[in-house]
Amino acid sequence: MADQDRATETATERTGGENPPPTDDLVTTAHSLDLGSRTLAYHATAGRMVISEEVVKDGTFEGRKPTAQVFVTAYTADDADPLTRPVIFAFNGGPGSSSVWLHLGLLGPRRVDSGDVDNRTPPPYGLKDNAETLLAHADLVFIDPMTTGYSRAVAGGTPADFHGYSGDRDLVGETIRLWLTRNQRWLSPKFLAGESYGTTRAAALAGYLATRHGLALNGVILISAILDFGSAHFSEGNDAPYVNYLPTYAAVAHYHGKLNGRSLHDVVTEAELFAEGDYAYALSRGSRLDAADRRNVAERMAGLIGLDTDYVLRSNLRIEHKRFFAELLRDRDLMTGRLDARFTAHPGDVQLADQDRDPAHAVIFFPYTAGVNHYVRSELGYESDFTYEILTDRVQPWSYKEFENRAVTTAEDLSTAMRTNPDLKVYVGFGYYDGATPFAAAERVLAQLRIPEEAQDNIMRRYYEAGHMMYVHEASRVAQSTHLAEFIDWATGGKTPELEIDRPGKSVGTTDDPRMMTPEPTSGATE
Repeated sequence: MADQDRATETATERTGGENPPPTDDLVTTAHSLDLGSRTLAYHATAGRMVISEEVVKDGTFEGRKPTAQVFVTAYTADDADPLTRPVIFAFNGGPGSSSVWLHLGLLGPRRVDSGDVDNRTPPPYGLKDNAETLLAHADLVFIDPMTTGYSRAVAGGTPADFHGYSGDRDLVGETIRLWLTRNQRWLSPKFLAGESYGTTRAAALAGYLATRHGLALNGVILISAILDFGSAHFSEGNDAPYVNYLPTYAAVAHYHGKLNGRSLHDVVTEAELFAEGDYAYALSRGSRLDAADRRNVAERMAGLIGLDTDYVLRSNLRIEHKRFFAELLRDRDLMTGRLDARFTAHPGDVQLADQDRDPAHAVIFFPYTAGVNHYVRSELGYESDFTYEILTDRVQPWSYKEFENRAVTTAEDLSTAMRTNPDLKVYVGFGYYDGATPFAAAERVLAQLRIPEEAQDNIMRRYYEAGHMMYVHEASRVAQSTHLAEFIDWATGGKTPELEIDRPGKSVGTTDDPRMMTPEPTSGATE
């Protein structure tokens, strides 16, 4: 420690008692990847970009002041025309997550060998070539928001300035603007890709980049979307999450063998019809729902989600998600995962009312942590003694001051971007076993976007029998890679794909939806 302190003192002495100005520390390496039909040659550039802000004090312009050093990893194909080559800016969520999951799980040229629920890879894990990488179709830029990955505030700076909705959005937006400018890529087709809170950020950026920088996107990729927190965050007096989670509960119960003899699609279809129809009506009735109708709803609900009718009744027909994950397999002394409900673990205390840890988290977290720490230094040549923050609570408390007394939502930002840019395409990927961002909640928000009816035809939906990070499931990873390649092609003038496939309950919300014709509960409840 004494040597480190002395080195810091010496550097300070050389700069007159001030920290030296930060500089970019980017490292570029050359690589190639066998795609089967061809070899892809590409360059990777990893390191921290210095982000500055313009300073005006008392009406006087004082220049640009460095505020942050943002870690990016950019992949660019060799011998490609930058005027036609798409570029995708990708990030994960949290808040507090680095971009490692999309980077080494789905999109990048290398991927983590994490195994899956029935074939877990033991330590020390490893990396594989990703023959399905989206780099075969577009250049990729992975961005780590403030205090994630190696991104940090400059010396003397304030990280909390970027630990919140607007500060985070603006920092990532400026990183995108600066990368495009420095790399002369403003005329390239441009995409955003986000997962989880990254979809909240992506929707916000779609509107912000258009209004602040006049930047029109070709496409936005939303994986495990959450565009309106009120649709999925449990709080007193808000029944929307109970309605929106019920189809996910049904899918999870089906996966774990609680609904034998039925297909997943049939189960999800019935669950959606029940959730948005009789169940939503019953919740709205509250104490006005008589005992017979309450039991009828509880029995139907229990039959769909694999729980005991009396448990549903004791819960006042409202099952919070962590309670569901703790209760579903209690008879087997197991709890299910939240990020991916296919995973299970012994809870330690079999009497726990709520899930206190996520069985899926550690199985996924460990191999990605090992993979990225090896990869960045050993293969990309970037060296740093900072901790690469995979998923950190150092960003907390996260500020949502812009949404005081209302739910956080970026649905209108996405709507604005789609209205002002009619050519903008949107991909949405849903996981049936995702217990963090339920698919029915995202679907409801998409259905309520304030866009012209014809703009709904600019949204491509894909559904996977997987969890929050659906690429952990190998078949879903391969399928999703194909779907994203089709989306990029479509959004850059290519063939229009089928907009919705592998989707149960496609009649939901249409004129042949039973809910559109049956206003009363099936049990015949009266006022």
